Amino acid sequence: MPKQSAPQELAAIAPKLVELTDTVLFGDVWERPGLSPRDRSLVTVSVLAALYRVEQIGYRLGVALDNGLTVEELSEAITHLAFYAGWPNAVTAINQLKRIADERGA
Repeated sequence: MPKQSAPQELAAIAPKLVELTDTVLFGDVWERPGLSPRDRSLVTVSVLAALYRVEQIGYRLGVALDNGLTVEELSEAITHLAFYAGWPNAVTAINQLKRIADERGA
């Protein structure tokens, strides 16, 4: 998978946020050896679904698929989260996953 980076169009309004995202989040945290990118993606998707972060979850579901998670695994994780994070959060995440899976023909 190509190295992740912050959307560069944000640099015009929040250059430090883009810099920190690229150097700390993607340059350090995502590269640490303690978890694989696949595992980090599963954790990230789970937290975004649980917190109802609809703006970010679509992109992160795509990254999770790129990092080796399957649609079935993501669906199972989101279904599990429904009981801990709330039904609406899970349904929103599943709708995003379906859209992405359809777009990818997965």
